[in-house]
Amino acid sequence: MTKDKKNNQRYIYVLLSRTNTVVATLVRFFTQAPYSHTSISLDPELEHLYSFARRKINNPLTAGFIHEDIEKGVFGSDDSITCKVYRVPVTEEQYKRIKAEIAKFNERPSYYGYNFLGLFAGILRLNIKDERRFTCCAFVDHVLVAGGIHLFDNENKLIKPYDFHNELYQHEMYEGRLCEYRNFLERHSLSENGYAEAI
Repeated sequence: MTKDKKNNQRYIYVLLSRTNTVVATLVRFFTQAPYSHTSISLDPELEHLYSFARRKINNPLTAGFIHEDIEKGVFGSDDSITCKVYRVPVTEEQYKRIKAEIAKFNERPSYYGYNFLGLFAGILRLNIKDERRFTCCAFVDHVLVAGGIHLFDNENKLIKPYDFHNELYQHEMYEGRLCEYRNFLERHSLSENGYAEAI
């Protein structure tokens, strides 16, 4: 739970990352943007981090809703992965709605699959939606919309990872190597218990 003790302000966290997998490299090639993956978290440490991605590190075809770990899996296998983290202020009601929407995915993770068709259609600048299948961008946007946060005006817009930066750049709190992110929090007393006071 992330809450500023001074003004009861809630926050959620959006992570953009640049991994070196084949799929991620293709996404960056076609989007011509520096980041290829999007995730969402309810805490600054990114302990509760969610997205749509591969479930097994060596098999991109077994993909769907996952609880990501920045120290394990694809993230933990490469200390050169770079990222941006955005600290987004939300109301108490928005926070509860976002948390509840993520809980729906947590309750039935096998029900949801990765939208591979949507991924490759996106490379061709086509937008294909599926209520049971998501790309990482579509999932994060879906959760934010469920919380009443509409970053993108057109619901049919094809969303790419770096589009989140264009909408959230004013909330950026970190840019650098993902493996150094938690050290950054500790150095600046920005953990869940100390972040509000540091700001």
